[in-house]
Amino acid sequence: MIHHVQVACPVGGEAAARAFYAGLLGWVELPKPPLLAARGGCWFAVPGGGEVHVGVEEDFRAALKAHPAFVVDVEALAGVLEAAGWPVSWADPAEIPGRARFHTVDGSGNRVEFLDG
Repeated sequence: MIHHVQVACPVGGEAAARAFYAGLLGWVELPKPPLLAARGGCWFAVPGGGEVHVGVEEDFRAALKAHPAFVVDVEALAGVLEAAGWPVSWADPAEIPGRARFHTVDGSGNRVEFLDG
């Protein structure tokens, strides 16, 4: 089991991370230990287990290829994201037969994948 994945955000990007991970996805923000909180960033609990840590990176560049992938109800989540004006790019179903999946970007432009369980 993976404990957490970390993605980056630019300096001051925590609000955009919270808007995506907590606001759109509904994931609960976790308190960071005080010494780590001083560095900025934010952490979120992934439903079903694991965490996403968003760390501040001075020389930030969004991850356009590398990405975490999360098992969700893709139809429901795609609807939520599209209703909020977020991009939803469905993958070719022939790539992984029997598994619906799509990609979007988080509040900092990092690629994120969601797939059916």
